[in-house]
Amino acid sequence: MGNICRSPTAEGVFRKIVSDAGLGEYIHIDSAGTHSYHVNEPPDRRARDAAERRGFVLDNIRSRRIKMEDFEQFDYILAMDMNNLLTLRESAPEHHRRCKVSLFLEFVESVRELEVPDPYYGGPAGFEHVLDIIDEASRGLLEMLKQKKQLGF
Repeated sequence: MGNICRSPTAEGVFRKIVSDAGLGEYIHIDSAGTHSYHVNEPPDRRARDAAERRGFVLDNIRSRRIKMEDFEQFDYILAMDMNNLLTLRESAPEHHRRCKVSLFLEFVESVRELEVPDPYYGGPAGFEHVLDIIDEASRGLLEMLKQKKQLGF
């Protein structure tokens, strides 16, 4: 929503997983919010601290709001929850609403949740839980991309 907790966490986690797989040159990764509450701010300190403890770097990420060009530039626009999914689908050009915009957790089988919970108003355990979910979904997303051979490798 504001691009300071879940989305930049997903960006940092997925970026490292892709890099560790040697595929960083094939995948462009970015995050954005559906609202402009925190434009140009770094991720929430609690998200950065939790990520750093696991070896993920979020310090170079700055919040931004999604732009129309993003719907053309990216193959996947992944929402953290249903509210943001609906907002993104309403914002997207009609020909991209269903084929590009989906929930991030569609790429993980073992998590029962459909939405990545927003840890903003909770404590440290919420940020750890979000990292667990995002890590697993990121690995599932990368596996799906490999299977589809969409990466040109």
